[in-house]
Amino acid sequence: MTDTVSSMNNLITLLRKDQSPDGSWNYPFETGISTDAYMIILLKTLEIHDEKLIQGLAARIISKQEENGAWKIFEDEKDGNATATLEAYYGLLYSGYIQKEDPRMKAAREFILEHGGMESVNVFTKIMLSSTGQYKWPESFPVPVEIMLLPLSFPFNFYQFSVYGRVNLAPILILAEKKFSIKTKNSPDLSDLLLTRSGEVPWDIQPEYRSLLSFIKEGVEDLLGLPEQFHSLAMDRANKYMLERIEPDGTFYSYFSSTFLMIFALLSLGYSKDDPIVKNAVAGLKSLRTDIDGLPHMQYANAGVWNTSLINAALQLAGLSPEDSAVKKANTYLLQRQHDQFGDWVIHNPNALPGGWGFSDVNTRNPDIDDTTVSLRAIARSVEDNSKNQEAWNRGTQWLLSMQNDDGGWPSFERNTENPWLDFLPIEKGEYIFGDPTSADLTGRTLEFLGNYTNLPDHDPAVQNAINWLLNNQEQNGSWYGRWGVCYIYGTWAAVTGLIASGMSKDHPSIQKAADWLKGIQNEDGGWGESCLSDSKKSYVPLHASTITDTAWALDALITAEDQPTEEIQKGIHCLVHSIDKEDWTTAYPKGQAMAGSFYIHYHSYRYIFPLMALAHYHRKFG
Repeated sequence: MTDTVSSMNNLITLLRKDQSPDGSWNYPFETGISTDAYMIILLKTLEIHDEKLIQGLAARIISKQEENGAWKIFEDEKDGNATATLEAYYGLLYSGYIQKEDPRMKAAREFILEHGGMESVNVFTKIMLSSTGQYKWPESFPVPVEIMLLPLSFPFNFYQFSVYGRVNLAPILILAEKKFSIKTKNSPDLSDLLLTRSGEVPWDIQPEYRSLLSFIKEGVEDLLGLPEQFHSLAMDRANKYMLERIEPDGTFYSYFSSTFLMIFALLSLGYSKDDPIVKNAVAGLKSLRTDIDGLPHMQYANAGVWNTSLINAALQLAGLSPEDSAVKKANTYLLQRQHDQFGDWVIHNPNALPGGWGFSDVNTRNPDIDDTTVSLRAIARSVEDNSKNQEAWNRGTQWLLSMQNDDGGWPSFERNTENPWLDFLPIEKGEYIFGDPTSADLTGRTLEFLGNYTNLPDHDPAVQNAINWLLNNQEQNGSWYGRWGVCYIYGTWAAVTGLIASGMSKDHPSIQKAADWLKGIQNEDGGWGESCLSDSKKSYVPLHASTITDTAWALDALITAEDQPTEEIQKGIHCLVHSIDKEDWTTAYPKGQAMAGSFYIHYHSYRYIFPLMALAHYHRKFG
């Protein structure tokens, strides 16, 4: 018990020290080397001579190269990742700080060719390569720009894509229609990475998808009756979609990828490199820079609200009072970032008012369920006797409840966007890019919030429908798949804690089955660890090592599900308290994911947040 209290106090002290003057916590949101390479490519294409940044990014990229010449996106990825390796190779060559003849570049080139050449990379990378003159645009893109004009009543329309899909797709549609390409005198020549013969269209659409494209185009013509005008109208609509969603910092929806693509789309429409919108967008991307181990990294997004709300809630669980200065400063920061304007979410939820929170510091129009529940947790104990906080609480909880899907669960950003037509798109990882279905992690975390922080009764239909969704979507082995974390341990933690907070008995077969599964995958050292490979395989894959975050998630679920500190819990606590200070590859292993096999996130804050939560729950329940 002494160890747990000491570990909690150490974590509290560390988090106090790392809090920023504005009340936030700004731990890095680390996503591999792709954004670093893209930033180099963007700066060199725009002929912006920020050599210190370019040199620093190149140094970071080269420091991550494996001995075989490849780059990996997680430690236990076999051999390496062809897409990441090509992106690194291109960025390094374009930087000018490393030459093609360098042995490291020769090894990277060999790896790329052995793994399918330029043709094998993912669709986003092909779009970047095509936009910068390294790859041929297809004759027609899988989604025609005319989709911008289809009404919501049409079975396949722009707003059936997830918001993440839309903000990346809008600039892509413009680029693909224009077949835009820009090179500079310093552009490297990557043609030796192509394996197809000259002139062949390397990513054209398969015949079975052409009927879908015809269906969309015919739908637009039938609706408008102006076939000669609908094309330019659709292009204008795509451009307007981007311009109306630029955040105060100049980024498009606060994401690196959508902003990068928007800049190229604007250039294709005739905007100058010196146009204020382009310059502000570049400045916004530069503001995403963080420093890790003395080298710059371009974050995919700023995680200010997510980090701050999670840490603030964890500190209060660990005993800090709402009057504590760290808590009050964090709450002031969070309350200033509650949304008060409508975003795209209103299209599928027209009767609700704004009140959610977004992920990043600058996000004003893209709230999400996870950030909203955790921000509400953070301010929950400060609501009484403060009318302003009470109003924020009411707006937040009302928005949250309004976002429940008809199937009973919660999505990430927008309700009821599932559409079987999306399965027809010939774009790999389409379900991650374009879909936003109900997920176990969002539904479980929302139930945990409603059960532990609100007065909503357990028999309320919203609660019962969510419980039913979780029970119907439990895996055969007792686990749940988590959409935004890695992966089954994360989903199971969210589901178990949510179900029990909603009044479900610890003896319920679903809870027992989940607890047995967690006990069955515990490592010899008492910890837990899951591989990112789980995500692509859609079944649990052990990491064969324990991570601090996985151990905390599994422990927190078992602490919630057990009446006594079982042997598994005690072993887990021992592992956790003796791992908190460790530094090895497992502490940098990704625990967040956005796209299976392509995009994983190392949240530098997680190693503090989730151990503190698990230890606090252990201490409260068994202390």
